[in-house]
Amino acid sequence: MSIEVRIPTILRTYTGGEKAVTAEGASLAALIDDLEANHPGIKERLIEDKNGADTLRRFVNVYINDEDVRFMGSLEAELSDGDQVVVLPAVAGGSN
Repeated sequence: MSIEVRIPTILRTYTGGEKAVTAEGASLAALIDDLEANHPGIKERLIEDKNGADTLRRFVNVYINDEDVRFMGSLEAELSDGDQVVVLPAVAGGSN
């Protein structure tokens, strides 16, 4: 199963500068584990441990085929061959 993962600029140091990589996994959690196996260090930028359970970091948004994973089961969201996963850091700020 091959899934395209779009990587934001801030995380491309982990992918050798690549803006898109392929990974495998039946769930988002498995996909992130596969990313970590091939691009060490990326998982800790996406996942944090909260009370003994892995969760997506607060300021990381992940979409599967344009749908926010937080509404699809978060790390347990299911993936299929050919899906596209997009990782986007949340942007805060503004002017006064």
